[in-house]
Amino acid sequence: MSAAEPSLRARELLGQTQVAPSILSADFGRLREQVREVLAAGARVIHVDVMDGHFVPPITVGPNVVAALAETVREAGGMIEAHLMIERPERTAADYVRAGADSVTIHAEATPHLARAVGLIHESGASAGVAINPGTPPEALAEVAGEIELALCMTVNPGWGGQPFIRSSLQKLPRLRTVTGESVAIEVDGGIDTATAPACRQAGASVFVAGSAIFGEPDPAAAYVAIAGSLSA
Repeated sequence: MSAAEPSLRARELLGQTQVAPSILSADFGRLREQVREVLAAGARVIHVDVMDGHFVPPITVGPNVVAALAETVREAGGMIEAHLMIERPERTAADYVRAGADSVTIHAEATPHLARAVGLIHESGASAGVAINPGTPPEALAEVAGEIELALCMTVNPGWGGQPFIRSSLQKLPRLRTVTGESVAIEVDGGIDTATAPACRQAGASVFVAGSAIFGEPDPAAAYVAIAGSLSA
């Protein structure tokens, strides 16, 4: 596989409206099975939340989990987005691309070298996204807006699944669009379900990360379909 292929796949898929199931809330004893279920239901972006116990308190997964899912996701025509909630992501972002991530999203708050980190992600062959926490203004992305494919507006404070949606995010999304321009995908993550996803779409989002609202349900595939359907209602 050429270095350009992950980036091309991610650019194509992120240019479309997507509901991105987050495996943070999945049953890890049935992880590949549950990912297959949502892929069969139509999901094409699988969101992998990586936490280091420093930038956020919990510790979750590493490149090995991305590697374990990469073939399954690509066979279905999908992509993996690695969302790095870790300090100094420029040190390890390439490891996730080598493991199979097509896009890597890092936090603006996590490194003093944001532009360099974005460049390293591109050099590794992946699309680059930058996330901002609820307390960070959209203007924090102004200097890298022309270099990224995705801007992630956290709609909860990062670290745990199942948190309630922060309603003020709906006023933040149009500001983020003004900063990034029209070519950058706007993603939301946190408290996304059949009620909040349509509101976020109306405010300008096009990629919707859902964890507990999908994998916390008895039938993750049906839950995915319900959220995707709410966006076209």
